[in-house]
Amino acid sequence: MTYSKIFLYFCVSFISGIFINSFFNFNLPAMLVVLILAILLISVFYKRKTAVVIGFCLFFLLLGIFHLHRHELSIANNPLTLMAGQNQENVFFGTVCAEPDVRKTTTKLSICEIESLDNSENFLDGKILITVRKYPEYKYGDRLKIIGTLEEPVVFDSFDYKKYLAKDGICAVMYFPKIKLFDKTNVSRTFLDILVENGFGAILDFKKKLKRVISQNLSPPQSSILGSIILGDKRKISDQWKEKLNITGTRHITCISGMHIIILSGMLMRLGIALGLWRRTAFYFTVFLLFLFIIMVGAPPSAMRAGIMAGMILFAQKIGRLRSADRAIVFAAVLILFFNPFLLSRDIGFQLSFLASIGIIYLHPIAQNFYPGKMIKQYFQLSQDSIRSIWDIVFMSLSAQIFTLPILIYNFGYVSLVVIFTNILIIPILPLIFGLGFVFILLGAVCGFLGWLLSLPCWLLLTYIIIVVEKFSLLSYASYNLTVSWMLIPVFYIILGIIVWHYNKKFSLPRFLR
Repeated sequence: MTYSKIFLYFCVSFISGIFINSFFNFNLPAMLVVLILAILLISVFYKRKTAVVIGFCLFFLLLGIFHLHRHELSIANNPLTLMAGQNQENVFFGTVCAEPDVRKTTTKLSICEIESLDNSENFLDGKILITVRKYPEYKYGDRLKIIGTLEEPVVFDSFDYKKYLAKDGICAVMYFPKIKLFDKTNVSRTFLDILVENGFGAILDFKKKLKRVISQNLSPPQSSILGSIILGDKRKISDQWKEKLNITGTRHITCISGMHIIILSGMLMRLGIALGLWRRTAFYFTVFLLFLFIIMVGAPPSAMRAGIMAGMILFAQKIGRLRSADRAIVFAAVLILFFNPFLLSRDIGFQLSFLASIGIIYLHPIAQNFYPGKMIKQYFQLSQDSIRSIWDIVFMSLSAQIFTLPILIYNFGYVSLVVIFTNILIIPILPLIFGLGFVFILLGAVCGFLGWLLSLPCWLLLTYIIIVVEKFSLLSYASYNLTVSWMLIPVFYIILGIIVWHYNKKFSLPRFLR
């Protein structure tokens, strides 16, 4: 048993502890029993390496359980949580600490650095989510005086909105309070605070300008789809088109989620290699574009977490050890969950990021055994490098979707039966849309004529996607409504894990399709 494997077991035990405490009430007596067992294994059987490792795994399991429990108590005992629901008017000073979530008639603002008039010397921990009218507009970094009533988030029958907000540190909500823009110069801030605030504010202003470039040169649904793919502006997509994308299994291309960024990183890596770059150069090319992309979408925490995992996979590809990236991915998950353990059970974006990464690591190499180079070349006049690049991009997407399928079915209640065909038709052109889209909006922000000129090829590619989605969504068998219990999800992954392990250990798949 190597040290790297032991470290992997410790990481998995910590994650398992958070998972167990997320779904089961692991009380203090049960924790004491596990702790005593761990101490006995370590102290009594200290000469047996396996027993000692198991003992420390139990110890890290308890650490995961306790870590989540501590965060739950911090939310429950937060002053903002305790003030919510008291039905009394509160007066706060707070700062808009995230990009405003602009909707049709309202805007949601995440407020932090909260000061109460009763205790203005120190900031209160936690955040408030306030709903205001769309106008007047507020920006990231605005200091506001807020007068209103704090309320507890509503818990619906099928959705615990309170837990959903708690994962982002939001302890209470407020609807349509009285707001006054406060003079920022009166607030005590360090130079670093001002630098970070102004820098991120400038990024969001630049993002708004890029949105205007898209809307001025393209009409819906092309404009809404490109805005979602490039800038994460998914609210412009109509409910009708969201349903069509769901039916065809292509919703992931328009969501800035973990799976989206994982697939994007793989596309960019293959694109760099297809352009003739060495693997090392393609790695830096991809990392730079991925960083630029995350910045352009406003650097939300979900995108940054997915970027970390994508970076792990890219580094493993760079050194030619993709199959060893699983340990790096697990360690990255531990670091992320150490800062926010709620993400494991309450953030579908984190779940998709992690599972998509694992899927690419374990399933994508299988594609090499089914590479249909000669078969495709008989019907299409393409070079071997082009065929291999397209094949890798498509299979990378399918690998990610296979591993994320149970989570998608559990959360959305359907399964697309045409997902393989739509992804084969759409995924290969996504690198072109990303590349042309980036150039289009960046040059369009500088010169209106260049923006219009470059919008034409983007329009053609987007129209192709729209036609594919339209045609497949009209099929009567395109999707199937399916409701599954969460208890079936571990069963699926156990079966999938056995299949992958069995393939790696017992079989060498035929290469007659090459």
